[in-house]
Amino acid sequence: MTASTAPSTTTSTQTRRLAIGAGAGTSLEFFDFSIYTVASALVFPKVFFSGDTDPWFASFMSLATYTIGYVVAPLGAIVMGWVGDRYGRRRAMLITFYLMGAATVLMGLLPGYATMGVAAPFLLVLLRLVHGFSRGGELGGASVLAVEHAPPSRRAAFGAFVALGSPLGALLANLAFVLIFYLPQGVVTSWGWRIPFIAGAVVLAIGVWARRALEESPVFQELAASKLDEKIVKIPIWNVIRDNWGRLLLAAGANTGLNGVMFVLAGFMLSYAAGPAPKGLGLDIQDVLWCTLPGLAIHAVTVVLGARLSDRLGRKPVMLAASVAVLAYMFVLFPIARVGTLTAWALAIAGGFALTGFLFGPLITYLTELFTPEQRQSGAGLAYQIGAVLGGGLAPSMANRLIEWTGTSTSVGYYLAGGMALTVVCLLALPETAPVRTHR
Repeated sequence: MTASTAPSTTTSTQTRRLAIGAGAGTSLEFFDFSIYTVASALVFPKVFFSGDTDPWFASFMSLATYTIGYVVAPLGAIVMGWVGDRYGRRRAMLITFYLMGAATVLMGLLPGYATMGVAAPFLLVLLRLVHGFSRGGELGGASVLAVEHAPPSRRAAFGAFVALGSPLGALLANLAFVLIFYLPQGVVTSWGWRIPFIAGAVVLAIGVWARRALEESPVFQELAASKLDEKIVKIPIWNVIRDNWGRLLLAAGANTGLNGVMFVLAGFMLSYAAGPAPKGLGLDIQDVLWCTLPGLAIHAVTVVLGARLSDRLGRKPVMLAASVAVLAYMFVLFPIARVGTLTAWALAIAGGFALTGFLFGPLITYLTELFTPEQRQSGAGLAYQIGAVLGGGLAPSMANRLIEWTGTSTSVGYYLAGGMALTVVCLLALPETAPVRTHR
């Protein structure tokens, strides 16, 4: 049985506003997150962990700070889920954006290890915790608001406004660092890397402006007006765990493998490509960043295609087909990349991004539809963030250590394939949620 969503009366003007607020706002949020991903792979080992003499270990520690943000993301999902289910989706989205923007700007102002010693990485971790907390509540709130504004037959298309934030934000972040890396290396590590982070002040202003213009979800307005089932509204996460713990765990499992693949593609693969042989490919970092852009653009296209296909064919057929394709691709991702040329690396990345887009596009909506309105933001947000911790949070550091332990990147492909096998199994066990189409 799928969770119901009240019919939407969203006008074309409201739809455009929703696309700008949820879509552009989430794109800016993922820009903030993506610049940290790129910086943790390429800059932070030199700036915040320069006390470690082993460059590979410094990279590991830097990527570990990336992982730390995921640890508090489920807490952010719980707290912001409570705000969204109790006081409104729109209010929760504004809070997460304020926190995200503030943490990002402060990261750009933080002195490095050479100035502050061990206090520098400590403060970086603290800001990363705030960053992760706010991100934990971001995607759930934005996806619920978008889907609850949508007509039943176009829920995934509306959810794609939010899903597009991932590739578009990452693309903007990579482009920013492409331009920054044209500066002399000493300038990049001293202050050039700070520019995108400090620009978060502009990101914050634009995002808040867009989101303040959004109307509250009609589903939540109806729920608040009727004051149905007050106990569920007061403590939504308790009811999710008590009544839907099986669905919560399966939804988290379905998201685990996908997050692992996506964040290895977006983060670890950069340090792997630019790292020295034999553990890396030894490619020029500027060339690597340029070659990542087409893959991210393709990912944006397949996110939309996957979402629209799921509105026509159902969520599960599209997601299962995409999951199996991604699983199979993990066995060839690193062999293609290890050819050692920029062309081969770009093709490897583009193939991975293309396939994951078909899964990520409908998954955002699917997680939302699995839970009833009074506990929807709590359930969908926590399911996504548990999967993000187990998949995306651990995968970059685990990939780094697997190459260190085994001496070959093939082990990383096997690890990611195992995660995708979990995704397939969980999707098979979960119900279909797309409304039945009564016409062609």
